[in-house]
Amino acid sequence: MSLKVVVLACVVVVALCDKAPFLIPHPPVYIPRPAYHAPEPSYNTPEPAYQTPEPAYPAHAHYEPEYPDVPPKYNYNYGVADSYSGANFAASESRDGYKTEGSYTVDLPDGRKQIVKYVDNGDGYVAEVTYEGEAQYPEHTAAYKPAPPAYA
Repeated sequence: MSLKVVVLACVVVVALCDKAPFLIPHPPVYIPRPAYHAPEPSYNTPEPAYQTPEPAYPAHAHYEPEYPDVPPKYNYNYGVADSYSGANFAASESRDGYKTEGSYTVDLPDGRKQIVKYVDNGDGYVAEVTYEGEAQYPEHTAAYKPAPPAYA
């Protein structure tokens, strides 16, 4: 019978050791931190040297610029004569209110000079195109020859 008691005691011990003991965990301990306080302002600092000026008019206001009611009046002319490139042209124009007159000339590659005279009285652009000289097509420029190679 003592053997039965020993076996029963061993079974009870094994049954009790099979489960982990149930322990109540302690609640976490929170240590309060000191509250943040902004540093005190220093009243010894000088005022800034520059302050933004107040606008002359409210920011939401929109003002259109005023233009005089005087009709335009001008004269201009220019000319270009470049012997290196062969560019030769000129232009001139005058305007008084709605009346505009002008002309320009261009030396064309075929040897002619194109002359354009124009007038606009406020009702549309009217141009007169004339040519001086006769078109020239020399024989040596008619045949295309590629440039020689840049590298040998």
